[in-house]
Amino acid sequence: MASVLFIGLGNMGGPMATNLIKAGHEVTVFDLSAEACAQLRAAGAGVADSAAEAAPGKDYIISMLPAGKHVAGTYLGDSGLLALLDAGTTVLDCSTIDAATAREVGEAAAEAGIGFMDSPVSGGVAAAAAGTLAFMCGGSAETFEKAKLILANMGKNIFHAGPPGAGQVAKGCNNMLLAIHMLGTCEALEMGARNGLDPKVLSEIMLASSGRNWSLEVYNPYPGVMENAPASKGYQPGFMIDLMAKDLGLAGGIADAAGVDNRMGKLARAIYEGLQADGQGQRDFSAALEQYQK
Repeated sequence: MASVLFIGLGNMGGPMATNLIKAGHEVTVFDLSAEACAQLRAAGAGVADSAAEAAPGKDYIISMLPAGKHVAGTYLGDSGLLALLDAGTTVLDCSTIDAATAREVGEAAAEAGIGFMDSPVSGGVAAAAAGTLAFMCGGSAETFEKAKLILANMGKNIFHAGPPGAGQVAKGCNNMLLAIHMLGTCEALEMGARNGLDPKVLSEIMLASSGRNWSLEVYNPYPGVMENAPASKGYQPGFMIDLMAKDLGLAGGIADAAGVDNRMGKLARAIYEGLQADGQGQRDFSAALEQYQK
């Protein structure tokens, strides 16, 4: 079993760290939230007063942080964690951030002889709790082999997308497509309902036809169609509108850097930012259906 420092115990990080404890790893956690740390302590983790204090000597450092500036601040510079680690440590940043920052941290880690992978996740809170996340990894093949050993305790699909930053590009592409097909699913279901169709029956028809997609099959946005989906629980997240808007902004940066006119992604971003402006940022992203019901 490995010694792990887990930094960032939010809605995703907390369940991920808990699964590492369940797998038998020696887990130390750090978060600014005393409540989150207390929950992990109760689950069997050690709690550090600072990441810098706990990082040296660990086999793995795993971080799940809000944005690129937090990742850069954690790892880079004279007081960053990379300055405290040796080649025996593998760093896995599971945050969803801009690809440029992921590459910058990856390059700094390589210069220090430390294995680093940007390893953003897909699947949401339910998958984090169940240990069925998908990981999209960017880094060397050697680091990926080490990463798989620990990521397998938190997810079931682990992909090597390419060099540092590639994981973030893959995540941006995936979540942009997710936003687009969720909105398309909302439009189609409401269009059918307004014309007298039962949304559950229409969902079954589309699932057996060429309109089949993940939003229909796993995360149906129409209330009452799928018992365990957020739509049937008052749109409690799940995956928040705030997070989808953030990810669509990152996807836009990826598209712009490559000269791609991602007009569908831009439209999806405008819709989700409109929901944010309407005060709905903390609701599940499938709540976009209500925009079509108004």
